[in-house]
Amino acid sequence: MAAAAPPPAAALEQLSKTKMFGGHNLRFRHQSAALGCPMTFSLFLPASPASKLPVLYWLSGLTCTDENFIIKSGAQRAAAAHGVALVAPDTSPRGLNVEGEADSWDFGVGAGFYLNATNEKWKNWRMYDYVVKELPKVLTDNFEQLNTSCASIFGHSMGGHGALTIYLKNTDKYKSVSAFAPIANPINCPWGQKAFSNYLGTTKSEWEEYDATLLVKKCNTLSTPILVDQGEDDKFLAEQLLAGNFEEACKAAGAPLTLRMQPGYDHSFFFIATFIDDHIAHHAQFLKSG
Repeated sequence: MAAAAPPPAAALEQLSKTKMFGGHNLRFRHQSAALGCPMTFSLFLPASPASKLPVLYWLSGLTCTDENFIIKSGAQRAAAAHGVALVAPDTSPRGLNVEGEADSWDFGVGAGFYLNATNEKWKNWRMYDYVVKELPKVLTDNFEQLNTSCASIFGHSMGGHGALTIYLKNTDKYKSVSAFAPIANPINCPWGQKAFSNYLGTTKSEWEEYDATLLVKKCNTLSTPILVDQGEDDKFLAEQLLAGNFEEACKAAGAPLTLRMQPGYDHSFFFIATFIDDHIAHHAQFLKSG
């Protein structure tokens, strides 16, 4: 008698389910082929729609897991109202026990920077492929109510960097992009330089492939506005985030950017929760028109 076929690589283990605004927060674990380890992601599914749901990916910042956004942002109210599914992946591989992976909060575990590492030591850090290629297929294979071909992307800090760079490299895959306090010019800030030198080595041309300020200069056909909110009291603004550099690059490239400097706001989820409804409405108009 033939042995039973093994389960597919994308088989999901459901970890939790909670009802919210008529829909459900769901959390899953699966084995990632791109990262070589188990990964978790969170999903908010609004109440069953008449047609397939568009997907809005959220990329979190340094030290976060897939849960921070789902628990703290309050995004589900607006997502339910607009009929948009939210997907929040983790921020790095976990459990691989690579030497040095947990030595600092801004590199390694919880700090994947949404790139594909080329340094052999960090070869499993391929969050770019995970977000752009693997996760959408996992969703398509397991959730018939999702339309993963109708997707947008946004994020915060390191995740804002990830959202902007992924969008600018894949404008055919995403309808729109927005960001909260993104690391907008990582080749010129300490966080980015630390991550890129370790993940990518010393070849600066490889760094440039993951820098939104440089990538936007190559995009002279952008028509969908980019929305960025940045707190003026964010302690990381001047040294790490460099929103002004991205603004100048967008102007030079003719790329439509709405940069909203928000007086008195910092880098926290309190800031994100304040303006999250605006971002979901921004994406909904493009997700529903396509």
